[in-house]
Amino acid sequence: MQVFNYDEAFSRNIGWVTDDEQQKLRRSHIAIGGLGGVGGVHLLTLARLGIGRFSIADFDVFDVVNFNRQVGATVSSLQRQKIDVLAEMALDINPEINLRSFPLGVQQNSLEEFLEGVDVYVDGLDFFAFSARRLTFAACERKKIPVVTAAPLGMGAALLVFGPGGMPYEDYFGFEGCDELEMSIRFLVGLSPAMLQRGYVADMSRINLAERRGPSSIAACQLCAGVAAVATLKLLLGREGVKLAPWGSQFDAYRMRLSRTWRPGGYRNPLQRLTRLLVRQQLAAGVRE
Repeated sequence: MQVFNYDEAFSRNIGWVTDDEQQKLRRSHIAIGGLGGVGGVHLLTLARLGIGRFSIADFDVFDVVNFNRQVGATVSSLQRQKIDVLAEMALDINPEINLRSFPLGVQQNSLEEFLEGVDVYVDGLDFFAFSARRLTFAACERKKIPVVTAAPLGMGAALLVFGPGGMPYEDYFGFEGCDELEMSIRFLVGLSPAMLQRGYVADMSRINLAERRGPSSIAACQLCAGVAAVATLKLLLGREGVKLAPWGSQFDAYRMRLSRTWRPGGYRNPLQRLTRLLVRQQLAAGVRE
């Protein structure tokens, strides 16, 4: 039986990275909050880049409704803890991974341990997990840990990166004092100021932020994993080209369009205000229909 060898397993990365950089990835520590649609595929993608250390957090189990988009969702994994399934899959890729698991999810009382020694935090939390997200983003900001968040919107991916030298996440999204519906709208518009996904929604009645529901796609989750992994790699290796918020990027595979956005002032930006108004109107129209 062939024995696992790290250098051989990730030798095909060399060329895009140097041997020394691959060893740096091996020593790097990534935290991922949430292992659902994007979080699970983030973990496996980063494991295949040769990242050697992870902190992962998730409290949920796999269900049939996860089958359309979540990499760990199979008949054999039904009702199993997502964190256990994904940990097994990651260790099957690289059995040398140093893995810290937090099966209660992102919790205030374990957040310090979750982020201890972490180089980059990759957001995989559910869209509506605002309490956990705000808690984690704030802790990363205090600790000067860069945050990479890639959202699967429509059949594309929207990318934001927060970190030292960029706009703080609260200044960008403006969550303070908002109810959950308004946070959902501000989060959606903040993630994708270009809103490239709006033009081809086939059934608006399937989108209801107040009821925490909307369509999803494996294509979008896979795209998110790619763009988030590249941004993470650049941050870890000190490569140029990572633009921090209020810069954002969105690629839509359905429309084959790429948009780079800059929203100084974050949620206060006039274009952001206008886009939120349009989103509210479109959501209201969808509910009426």
